[in-house]
Amino acid sequence: MAQSSATWLVTGGNRGLGLEFVQNLLRDPSNTVITTARNPDKASTLQDLRAKLPQQLHILQLDVTDELSIQRFAKEAEGILGERGLDYLLNNAGAGSPDTPLTFKAENFLSTFKTNVLGPALILQALHPALEKGHRKVVVNVSSRLGSISDVEKLAQQYFTTYSACKAALNMFTVKAACEKPEFIVYALSPGHNKTDMGGSTAPLDPKETIPILLKFIIGSTLEHSGKSWDYWGDGVQEFAW
Repeated sequence: MAQSSATWLVTGGNRGLGLEFVQNLLRDPSNTVITTARNPDKASTLQDLRAKLPQQLHILQLDVTDELSIQRFAKEAEGILGERGLDYLLNNAGAGSPDTPLTFKAENFLSTFKTNVLGPALILQALHPALEKGHRKVVVNVSSRLGSISDVEKLAQQYFTTYSACKAALNMFTVKAACEKPEFIVYALSPGHNKTDMGGSTAPLDPKETIPILLKFIIGSTLEHSGKSWDYWGDGVQEFAW
């Protein structure tokens, strides 16, 4: 699936889309995959995969809302990667709730911002040296079309206010990062509405079908994709307006 000896880091790999990313990547024995979980010992599916593929899969503890945890995790990841560096960073961990401008709670807003914006930003900072060593230097911030200001009238309107605001902030950070590192491939990618714990059982997309398509896009992405926002909704990956 990927180039020879590609290195990947996927945050939030213990369930949902993150787990599907990890499982798909492990099908190519040339991939070295690092993934994270807040409580690795309780991530039973990941532990089963690790037992089968101990040289290919590494599971690290990470709380994306804790700066010290991010720093500790980054040192561990760099120790695994060594001089190979990191080819692909997938900032996948996320959280959200269906609140509105008049019902959101301050504590939830701050915790969601830490998870969806500050966490990915600090992870990119911490792993920047490893990405510099990598051959591909691809940074994918998993976003959402709910963070698109131009589409707010079409998608959820007043609902998911905190989540939408945080994804809009992540989109802006993504563009800024692409501007600062023009030799990196940095973009936002919305996976669409999938059947996960967060997306719900009635979502129109199936992660088992979505993730292979997204990985094909990620592996084939170039500098032409950098600094932009991309979206999958069952009909191919397309650029969409901020």
